[in-house]
Amino acid sequence: MPIDFPEPRRPPAAPAWRPGMASARAYARRREATVSFAVLRGHRSWSFRGRTPARSASVVKAMLLAAYLRAPNVRGRALAPGEVATLEAMITRSDNDAATSIHGLVGGEGLTAIARRAGMRDFAAASAWGVSRLTADDGARLMLRFERLVPRRHRARALSLLARIVPEQRWGVADAAPRGWRLHFKGGWDGPRATASAANHQIALLRRGRQRVAIAILTSGGPSQSHTSETLRGVAARLLRGLGAGSRNRHPGADDQAKPR
Repeated sequence: MPIDFPEPRRPPAAPAWRPGMASARAYARRREATVSFAVLRGHRSWSFRGRTPARSASVVKAMLLAAYLRAPNVRGRALAPGEVATLEAMITRSDNDAATSIHGLVGGEGLTAIARRAGMRDFAAASAWGVSRLTADDGARLMLRFERLVPRRHRARALSLLARIVPEQRWGVADAAPRGWRLHFKGGWDGPRATASAANHQIALLRRGRQRVAIAILTSGGPSQSHTSETLRGVAARLLRGLGAGSRNRHPGADDQAKPR
């Protein structure tokens, strides 16, 4: 008679990845700066002081990039060499003159339109782009939806710019990004002179296949830029711990992406 063999047991599924919020919060509280951060992945969101407002500094340049590429007279055509050079300077080297030039073309209305499309709840554009109001929650929303904000014709270029930040500006999340993920980010800072309100922020999108993780870390104050840069790295490393090992969570694709929270 036939012998029935028991079905082999399947190994338990790996737990879905979660950011290291407890460790990141404890670390942030020990730092000599005001720190807020947020993480988005698919339909899940996590944040610490996520709606604490701060001056955007140069992270708003990612919004300027999207706003310019969405402009009606730009979105459907190839970019001229001068346009490419201006956008590259603004993003990869964080050139302020280039940002002011782009801001003069898109205005506060262009930034506000991007914020609305990204589901940013607390963003407020200012006449001087660097003092626009931003929160960590909104920075993460922007980056999670960034690919959808940029017209398909210009999407690869925009992502490439955010991946090619010059070496001397690659601190914080750039030192903490896990292997196997593509990092696209923009930083914003006030320079080496420490003041009570000096900013040092980063917003980032990490991509691997169809998976996406968005992260925003904002710092204000602190004894020095090197201190807040290390704070960015320390928070990012704790939030992203274990991400390189993989996860079962899949980012919604181009046709089923959830609206950011």
